[in-house]
Amino acid sequence: DDDGTLKEKLDYELGVIKRMGYVDYFLIVWDYINYCRENGIAVGPGRGSAAGSIVSYCMHITNIDPIKYDLLFERFLNPERVSMPDIDVDFEYERRQDVIDYVTEKYGADKVVQIITFGTLAAKGVIRDVARVMDLPYAFGDTISKMVPTELNITLDKALEMNPELRKQYESDETVHKLIDMCKKLEGLPRHTSIHAAGVVICQAPAEDLVPLSRSAEGNITTQFTMTTIEELGLLKMDFLGLRTLTVIKDAVNFANESLGAKPGDPEFIDIDKIDYNDPQVLELIGSGKCDGIFQLESGGMQSFMKELKPQSLEDIIAGISLYRPGPMDFIPKYIAGKNDAGSITYDAPELEPILKPTYGCIVYQEQVMQIVQQLGGYTLGRADLVRRAMSKKKQHVMEVERANFVNGNPEENVPGCASKGIDPAVANRIYDSMMDFAKYAFNKSHAACYAVVALQTAWLKRYYPVEFMAALMTSVIDNPGKVSGYIMSCRNMHITLLPPDINEGFDGFSVCEIEDGAAETGGRRKAIRYALTAIKGIGRPVIASIVREREIHGQFKNINDFLTRMQGRENDVNKRAIENFIKAGAFDCFDGTRKQLMTVYGQIMDQLHSSGKNTMAGQMSLFDLATDEVKRQYEIPLPDVGEFPRELLLEFEKEVLGIYVSGHPLEEYVAMWKRKITNTTADFVLDDETGVPNVKDNANATIGGIISDKKIKYTKNDQVMAFLTLEDLVGSVEVIVFPKTYEANAPRLNEDSKVFIEGRVSVEDERDAKLIASKITLFDEVPKSVWLAFANKDEYEAKAEAVNKIIAESDGNDEVVICLTETRQMKNLGRAFTIRADKPILEAFEALCGKENVKIR
Repeated sequence: DDDGTLKEKLDYELGVIKRMGYVDYFLIVWDYINYCRENGIAVGPGRGSAAGSIVSYCMHITNIDPIKYDLLFERFLNPERVSMPDIDVDFEYERRQDVIDYVTEKYGADKVVQIITFGTLAAKGVIRDVARVMDLPYAFGDTISKMVPTELNITLDKALEMNPELRKQYESDETVHKLIDMCKKLEGLPRHTSIHAAGVVICQAPAEDLVPLSRSAEGNITTQFTMTTIEELGLLKMDFLGLRTLTVIKDAVNFANESLGAKPGDPEFIDIDKIDYNDPQVLELIGSGKCDGIFQLESGGMQSFMKELKPQSLEDIIAGISLYRPGPMDFIPKYIAGKNDAGSITYDAPELEPILKPTYGCIVYQEQVMQIVQQLGGYTLGRADLVRRAMSKKKQHVMEVERANFVNGNPEENVPGCASKGIDPAVANRIYDSMMDFAKYAFNKSHAACYAVVALQTAWLKRYYPVEFMAALMTSVIDNPGKVSGYIMSCRNMHITLLPPDINEGFDGFSVCEIEDGAAETGGRRKAIRYALTAIKGIGRPVIASIVREREIHGQFKNINDFLTRMQGRENDVNKRAIENFIKAGAFDCFDGTRKQLMTVYGQIMDQLHSSGKNTMAGQMSLFDLATDEVKRQYEIPLPDVGEFPRELLLEFEKEVLGIYVSGHPLEEYVAMWKRKITNTTADFVLDDETGVPNVKDNANATIGGIISDKKIKYTKNDQVMAFLTLEDLVGSVEVIVFPKTYEANAPRLNEDSKVFIEGRVSVEDERDAKLIASKITLFDEVPKSVWLAFANKDEYEAKAEAVNKIIAESDGNDEVVICLTETRQMKNLGRAFTIRADKPILEAFEALCGKENVKIR
């Protein structure tokens, strides 16, 4: 219920918007957001300071209550601010262009233009470019470039301060000195043009009458002016941002509603905007650190922080997103101490408590700085925002002038100051100093709140609809096998079954299906994820669409003959390469016959169909078409009795055509030992989509483990042997460099398909995946292991004990055997008298006796 306060705030906002000439802007933004909502295009809950506006919230431009979370309109728009702010909007990534097309159609193609941006000569790149122009060897420029720390907004001057080795080279080597001096003159200058990732300008008149235009390399028309110049000219600039997570949320919700059989209006229908953002079970999931796939929270560091933070509310997530950045991280211990012990929080003045209580006595947000200046110093919120901007931009003169105003007041400028509240000048100065420290790093709470909402939505889906969420998540990264592998590993940790692609059940993306499991608690059925058909290499989306359409119209395919007969002669033809890849991927496992049988026979069937098709004119029927199913079966080429490929080859085929292993993994029996021995996975060496840098640091020590999938021998100038290896683990692959000395010591271990642990030093290059320079290599078989055999109870073990002992007696080695009784959770190490060599024959013997799922290596 409103006591008149909200109405007053709303009238104030509307007055400011009208007075500042911002009405048209709001209406245009509302229009294309409304178009999205009416056409099933997912829109984010908001972005940036616009979420502080009640008008934005009422118009559904934003979707988070600014009153509930103390978000300030003046952080977004106030009469005392000179530059006009943007309303940035996130759209689902795949349909962002649809929104731009809508705006283009509505206002005219001649009035809607994308904005140019200039790539600049940054510290690392400028060294490489200038070294090339100076005709210096590539390796020389690369070496100097790699001495520049990989850090956001790094400059050459900063690099010389941070890296003593670079500074020493600069001072002692004349060539390096000349190179860097030249680079300093060019650093920051434009290098090339491209299209701004989000910016679009909408003009009242044809754009060519207002700004110079150019054509990009891709053929799009863009402005020749950058975004800042466009704004200075007073033109209307919009930001259309693509956010992959919105597609994930939309797809997961659709999957979940399909699983529930729920339609809009049904009580069980899921509206993701109406979930409980303080759901204790969702917050518990985040606090456990199991945040794979959760927006903003899935990096290793953030997962560790969430385990430490143990968030209890959406406010804690907002604070977590704001604090986990360079600078604010220093305040994390104080924040957590206050959260865990409210009695330890102290306030310099009682007026600070209502402002800082939600963040346990810490200044975390820019809005809090504004509230302190307003409520203690008596400033208007508009002027408070100017003070906040001066602090964040470190404008020393402005800060000192405002210090005097804040502490003592300024009657001429109608600022009462802290003195009017009876706050001691020493205390007021201390508060001002504290604000200056925090303001340099303080985050825009409106932006953090919007992203915290998206984080909670993904976490809610993961908690209550994990299968649907993971299917949508993997579909969103379908073109990145490394990410898919990582999420498959997450699925296995969550006990979600992943099924191979299926020509009768699969779709273009990952999908949710039901399988029988025989368990009473699940009613005999549970959900699983079906692998995407479009993930199979060499098969385009049009072919998959054609297959799915044929299946929906005429029913499922009965066998390989039926599939090939129905799919021949179509516009999107299925060729022999595609059929081979379908078989290798397991997509034809739903048909009779092994993969080896199908691989042996499919060519003959296709040749037979092709020759019969050549003798029939288009639209003509043959006698064969009129035959009964029984007659047709007599003419089908029978499946030869050739058995099945070995398991290792089946897995290799899956890896070849899918980029990853699906039905199993050569490392799966070693997972426990692998996790224990490594410090990093190969995924840590891959460039992060958001940060543009890998999760490993240059020159850091790391241990990885996996299978050598590729080996290239090279010879140095001195005719010494070195090698470049590709090492694959459960989530991806990484390049490993083995220099001559290490190669010589480890040559027998470096064979393709060898399972090894490799210790070494990380090498990070600009805009490339990191590599590992090997220093020590150990075969899995050289690591002492324990083989754990699980039995339901003592009776089951005793029934098989003689067979277990017989297998043990046939092997000799240093690996121990541990017996586990699952019902009583007992375990017993059989001791040194019963050690074995945990090689493949022994493991297969144990698996045959106990079941594959009951044999683990640790």
